[in-house]
Amino acid sequence: MSVFRLIVREILYRKLNFLLGLTAIAAATALFVGTQTLCVVMNRETTRLMRDMGFNLLILPEGADMAQFWSADYAQQEMPEQYVRDLANSRIVTVRHLVAQLQKKVQWRGRVVLLTGILPEVQMAHRSKKPPMGLHIPRGEVHLGYELARAFDLKPGDTIELEGEEGRTFTVSRCIETPSGSKDDIRIYAHLRDVQELLGKPGRINVIEALSCLCPDIGDADRLGRIKEDVHDVLPGTQVRLVRNIAVGRERTRRMIERYAALVMPGVLLVCALWVGMLALGNVRDRRAEIGILRAAGVGSSKVAALFLGKAVVLGLAGAILGFFLGTQLILHFGPRLFPVTAQHVAPVYSLLAWSAAGAPALCVLAGYVPAMLAVTHDPAVVLREE
Repeated sequence: MSVFRLIVREILYRKLNFLLGLTAIAAATALFVGTQTLCVVMNRETTRLMRDMGFNLLILPEGADMAQFWSADYAQQEMPEQYVRDLANSRIVTVRHLVAQLQKKVQWRGRVVLLTGILPEVQMAHRSKKPPMGLHIPRGEVHLGYELARAFDLKPGDTIELEGEEGRTFTVSRCIETPSGSKDDIRIYAHLRDVQELLGKPGRINVIEALSCLCPDIGDADRLGRIKEDVHDVLPGTQVRLVRNIAVGRERTRRMIERYAALVMPGVLLVCALWVGMLALGNVRDRRAEIGILRAAGVGSSKVAALFLGKAVVLGLAGAILGFFLGTQLILHFGPRLFPVTAQHVAPVYSLLAWSAAGAPALCVLAGYVPAMLAVTHDPAVVLREE
């Protein structure tokens, strides 16, 4: 009789033992798949939430006075708008999500406000497309900061006039409804082209905001130095400033999620391996007489070992497939409730099926190796005499 037929008969005869082992492997695989999928979703959710905190990198004209920049919230010096496209078309990997701006304090309705022209995000040409950051404001429209909208009782659909070299009328398309607690509350946001025309500065900007892409394990000096080196290779007439709190907060949160998965999974795998190993050991002890008869009938030790290890492989494959779909369904059901910001992106990670199909049988073979060796080393004469 072939080993495969022996394995099938063994499974059918000892259904409870097989179901207990299948439960262990399916549960471990479901937890593995669920945890890894959860980490993917958590990472995406955290990235979006941390991204909403704002940009963490400022690229400014070389001669910008930083004391004046922080007090006024804009640089008096300017640089060509082409810089943002030069950076986007480069191959550097330390920055992404580029947004060019032109900002200036102006008088409007008897108040000093920050007029801010924003160009829609220019993404790095060599990177995969991601959800854009920053505001997307059509030409001829403006967004008003909370304090300005409240002070003048303005609502979406109203019109306002902005004076400059060319006085123009704009439609209010959005009024920011909650105070930010910063100078953003007294900003008037408009498309970069409109602000350039109002200020008579065509093709000019005074800041590029971006996100840095280095992990916090790199020291602050090396971190900023690496980014400066990359940016200066493309834009030599600039200076770079890192908003450290936002940058480090993003990366530390992401690393915390990865460490969580790395801490949980070894314990899960260890418990699963012990469970399967104990079931296999119990199976060998219960079948001592049967193994003795097989050995006395001339069945070789390799065939007996193949019976136990083959069953472990079948158990591992079945448990991996069942566990993958169980773990995935749990995440698909609960994920959108736990992560509402990225709920529409909660999806199966099919690469985990391949990892499960390879790892679960290997784990079962490893757990069943010692019991299989005990089975083949039993002296059939001793076993049958005892029975």
